[in-house]
Amino acid sequence: MTPTPLSSRNAGPYDYVIVGAGTAGCVLANRLSADPDVSVLLIEAGGRDDWIWIHIPVGYLYCIGNPRTDWCYRTEPDPGLNGRSILYPRGRVLGGSSSINAMLYLRGQARDYDGWARLTGEEGWAWRNVLPVFMKTEDHWRGADEKHGEGGEWRVEPTRLRWEIIEAFRDAALEAGIAWTEDFNRGDNSGVSRFEVNQRRGVRWSAAKAFLRPAMKRPNLTVLTGALVKKLRLEGRRVLGVEFFQGGGEVFAGAQRETILSAGSIGSPQVLQLSGIGPGALLQRHGVPVAHDLPGVGENLQDHLQLRMAFKVKNALTLNTMLSSWWTKARIGLEYALFRAGPMTMAPSQMGAFVRSDPSQPTPDLEYHVQPISLDKFGDPPHAFPAFTASPCNLRPTSRGHVRIASPDPRAYPAIQCNYLSTPEDRKVAAAALRLTRRIVTGTQAMKKYEPEEFTPGPAFQSEEELVKAAGNIGTTIFHPVGTCKMGRADDASAVVDPKLRVRGVERLRVIDASIMPTITSGNTNSRVIAKTLVPCDFCLSLSSLIPRSSCSLGRCAVVRW
Repeated sequence: MTPTPLSSRNAGPYDYVIVGAGTAGCVLANRLSADPDVSVLLIEAGGRDDWIWIHIPVGYLYCIGNPRTDWCYRTEPDPGLNGRSILYPRGRVLGGSSSINAMLYLRGQARDYDGWARLTGEEGWAWRNVLPVFMKTEDHWRGADEKHGEGGEWRVEPTRLRWEIIEAFRDAALEAGIAWTEDFNRGDNSGVSRFEVNQRRGVRWSAAKAFLRPAMKRPNLTVLTGALVKKLRLEGRRVLGVEFFQGGGEVFAGAQRETILSAGSIGSPQVLQLSGIGPGALLQRHGVPVAHDLPGVGENLQDHLQLRMAFKVKNALTLNTMLSSWWTKARIGLEYALFRAGPMTMAPSQMGAFVRSDPSQPTPDLEYHVQPISLDKFGDPPHAFPAFTASPCNLRPTSRGHVRIASPDPRAYPAIQCNYLSTPEDRKVAAAALRLTRRIVTGTQAMKKYEPEEFTPGPAFQSEEELVKAAGNIGTTIFHPVGTCKMGRADDASAVVDPKLRVRGVERLRVIDASIMPTITSGNTNSRVIAKTLVPCDFCLSLSSLIPRSSCSLGRCAVVRW
């Protein structure tokens, strides 16, 4: 079924109404509508994913910061960033952020999920139970083995090109004592390696392609684009459905079984707060009647802060210089058109590394994204000289921010306060990351041929205090906000949802997206959302009768045999 506008003021009722056609929403729409007796409505504020730059991998340069595909949020001025406000991209299109992101396939570390199990008291979130879900949905280029799957919807392929300067960074990392690994996704991601990507033969493979498009052929699934949610409609503390703007009017869509928020770590807390579910004082301050005082809504924001260190180089080809010539640009375009190869297949980062900021860390707490290009920010042209970027980010930040409505108008953006580098631990890790990067790039024989010269942030920053200031100057989001509707135990006053992702104190309402993560995972978050959407056994059983208990090795449905 194709996305369709509504002409009437009432839609449905449906069994399930899903808010947000990002990664989680696409997966849910697929799985729920697999039962022909279940009616599903999927609401997306953005448009269709029919723009060419969504599908060409290097098109992220045109999609991020573009209101056609990006919400184009901005953060509040951040003391940790020396007072700067930064662009905070979130996908605003079918597929959500999976249609504009870096396409990197990362699961994180086993300890991440085991930590969730301890925090929530639900063993379904432990690594041994999450791993089969990753494998079930995966179509891995190497084929199936004890840690990877094939035949699933989520295609994983190797990167399709090599850069001499990036391979040199790998050799420098090895020289600096970082081991090579063949696979970042086996529960321990320690080492240096090439990233794997969610692409199919040189084309972006988004959640919309993998999960939503096959389901849109079903008559029991309705997909609406250009539909901005106004609020949830409640009767006491029971959710009846969703009120939204579409086609110049207001529409109500009723949900007979459940409403599911999958609007992401910014959108889901905003919808809850606009509906009167959230911190009572905040809602009263903006004139929103309090339906349920739930203090944790919008709190606990966590993100990976990347420190974009850039180095001029000699004797090496980089994308900076390649893009300075119209002839080279034409050749690159022709190579992609004919062979689906070359720089237009690039994810933003080709090489990565997971390392410890100091030996006391139990597992890697830094991730590197290494790129054969340098620019001041997304939307700016590359620098005019050969250069590459090596960006470390703190995988387990202790800083916490928040997302809070700034107006009762759903068209007004919420205030996003990240509070980066607000703890001594995060400042220590940032300084260590800058020092380690310098040791790899400027202190190894492998890089000497290229005469690397640090120009961002620059070698003048040396002391601990100066390095923290430098981190604030160059730090920016790597697009992994989580935690603003965190799940937790019944005795956790800050938890918004229980381990089955039901909103506490509210009937017929769940939140299922990255916002429910109690702690951020150790790596890029998109593929985590797919697995997380499918994990909670009793949640799946409560949504439909698709999963017989006999299909699960645990006597529940952790294997998720749809």
